[in-house]
Amino acid sequence: MNMIQALNSALDTMLTKDPDTLIFGEDVGYFGGVFRVTGGLQAKHGLTRCFDSPISEGGIIATAIGMGAYGLRPIPEIQFADYILPAFDQLVSEAARLRYRSNGEFTAPITVRSPYGGGIFGGQTHSQSPEAIFAHITGLKTVIPSNPYDAKGLLIASIECDDPVIFLEPKRLYNGPFDGRHDQQLKTWAGHAAAEVPEGHYSVPLGKAAIARDGTEATVLAYGTMVHVALAGIEQAGVDAELIDLRSIVPLDINTIVASVKKTGRCVILHEASRFGGFGGELSALVQERCFDHLKCPIDRVAGWDTPYPHAFEWDYFPGPGRLAAALKRAMEY
Repeated sequence: MNMIQALNSALDTMLTKDPDTLIFGEDVGYFGGVFRVTGGLQAKHGLTRCFDSPISEGGIIATAIGMGAYGLRPIPEIQFADYILPAFDQLVSEAARLRYRSNGEFTAPITVRSPYGGGIFGGQTHSQSPEAIFAHITGLKTVIPSNPYDAKGLLIASIECDDPVIFLEPKRLYNGPFDGRHDQQLKTWAGHAAAEVPEGHYSVPLGKAAIARDGTEATVLAYGTMVHVALAGIEQAGVDAELIDLRSIVPLDINTIVASVKKTGRCVILHEASRFGGFGGELSALVQERCFDHLKCPIDRVAGWDTPYPHAFEWDYFPGPGRLAAALKRAMEY
């Protein structure tokens, strides 16, 4: 399966398994979503289980919170993560706090799906990476898959979670792995080990990172599309780096990170979002606090620039393998 098919399979599996699950959002019903992730689900499961909503992100999330509080397990879609901000107050002030403010009497078991990230010439309003905003909010989980197998397993685990989950789907990976080399032939998921996605139910636990590449000389921390960019950058640098695919940033698998950095003594953090205030800053602080005596060099961050995502200069903004390779080579000079 490619990632679209894997996500569709996860949704189909949960709609079949649990009658309390339902999907709604802009164009997700008859049309099957902008990227066809919900394609065929309305025809199979009916108009009350997969339906279109008005263009009102705040209304979509407010409705989902009410549904969750009364026992349903809604899976709302925000068509692009750039447009989730009108629903931010509902997510922060209501969904994230509901379990705490009710002393566990009510929960908000909602999974908010949204395509995010660049690499498709979406310009400043269809390319943003807002994950750090949600990671800052206590009570929300933030999950970001990098391949079809994880996408299905993580989505099922998110839907089954009793807390609200922001499930960000790297749209540049929907149809194939992307290593940031935009001038080379596109790849598909065909033949990729992570495209071997089982039918039916399985889950990948939230808060458990994956070691995407073993190594001894440096540790690279990445998630989403940047996992594939990192693999290319490590190869380009000629450094035996260990690559950690975080898979979820909240909850964060700090134990796997610490074990790797203590082994390698070097750490480079890679994400597509703007550098200042990005999640890489939190990762850097956590690594420094726990691994200071093992570090051989300063922690480096490779990220997007602190500008709106530029349409005309997409590949200057996009942190490609060359920028990661340069950071790894700098680390090896110590």
